[in-house]
Order: sequence, then structure tokens, then C-alpha cells
Amino acid sequence: MRYLIVSDLHANWEALQAVIEDAAGRYDQALCCGDLVGYGADPNAVVEWVRQNCAAVVRGNHDKACSGQEDLEWFNPVARAAAGWTMRSLTPENARYTHNLPKGPLVVGNFEVLHGAPFDEDEYVLGAEDAGQSFEYLERRLAFFGHTHVQGGFIWNHSRVETIPRTALRASRQSMEVDGDCAYLINPGSVGQPRDGDPRAAYVLYDSDAGMVTYFRVPYDIGQAQKKIRGVGLPPILADRLSLGR
Repeated sequence: MRYLIVSDLHANWEALQAVIEDAAGRYDQALCCGDLVGYGADPNAVVEWVRQNCAAVVRGNHDKACSGQEDLEWFNPVARAAAGWTMRSLTPENARYTHNLPKGPLVVGNFEVLHGAPFDEDEYVLGAEDAGQSFEYLERRLAFFGHTHVQGGFIWNHSRVETIPRTALRASRQSMEVDGDCAYLINPGSVGQPRDGDPRAAYVLYDSDAGMVTYFRVPYDIGQAQKKIRGVGLPPILADRLSLGR
């Protein structure tokens, strides 16, 4: 089975369109590690694509916030403003879908799908120490997660935890063979708001038969996404940061 795995779409339709076009014909099922909404100006278009195309989806913290399940006081002012706007903008059907997204981890085939850490969906897995703790909670040797907006991940090779770097700025992809004797936490990166210094949309393809994970970066119309964010009155920093990948 060939899987398209996306995460942290954040209502950025232009970025998601670029990913869909880039991955066309190369996957059998699409999966999502959460945060469909928040920050961007197209929550309904993004949620509708996920509803129609993703076989498994877990909720992210912004999905909870934008569907009334989180106290927005825990968010910074910019995220709070975006969540409030998103709550007012989602159609009733899309709001209901977002509200009902399941908590991760979900087991899909021979791997798991989650948003944050396996022991706490809101916890960030940012470094080797975080990953070392997370590996202890996995039910499978392979898991896909998001939340950090940083493409890459971690490998546990029985003696230590190694960090998988993001795709190089001059490259559009990098592939890695999955060793059955090791364990993996794979972060596909963020489709809609990367924060690893690369503004290109990020995603992963996983071929379970070949045991191969391939990371991708794809450019998209950042200017149009920024124009929409400013046009609907969302905080300007949400548009500005798209150009920086920060």
C-alpha cells in the first residue's frame, strides 16, 4: 500500500493544492496527522478535501480549539484570533466533522498516526530526549506525527535515538528505507505553515510493501495564500511568516 501522509494543513488551500498535484498518482490512501484548521483563510476547502479523501485522520490542538473543545485562553493572541475567526467561518457540517475527529494514536496497517506525542497529543516531540520517551509508548515500530511543523523525525536503533534531518533546501525529496529492527517517528512536516526554515509545503509518501519513506517539499503560491489571510482580516503575521518558513 502506498500512503500519502500530511499534517498541519492549517487552512492553507494553496499549499494543499500543490501537495495534491505533486503527489497525484503516487498513493493509494491519504492520511492526516491533524491540525486541519487554524491560521489560514480556507478552513472549509481544506476540511472538505480531508473529509472526502483521507482514510484516517487524528485531531490536532487547533482542531480542538476551532471546534470549541479547548479554552482559547491557553493560546497566544495570534492563534486565539485565528481560532475565533475559524469558528465563525466553518460551515456547520465542517465544524461537526472537525469536532468529531478522533484522538490519536490510530493504528493503520503496520504503523500509527498521531498528532503530538503518543502519551499526550498536545506534547511536542522536538528532540532526541522527547523521542526517546515517546518510543516507549508506541504500539508499532513506525509512527507518523506532526504538531512541530518540522519535517524529519527520529530513529531508535536499540542503542540511541538519532535525528532525521529535514529535506535540504536545494532538494525536493529524500528517501529512507525502513529497517524492521529499528523504530521510527516520522514527521512529514507541515503542509500549510512550515517552521523549519523552508517555506515549501511538506509531506511524506510511505510505501509499506517496499518499506520506503520519502519526504517531499513542494513550492506553492505563497503570495495568494498571504493575500487571502490579509483579506479576511486575520493577524498579518500569519501571512508574513509563510514566506520565511518560521
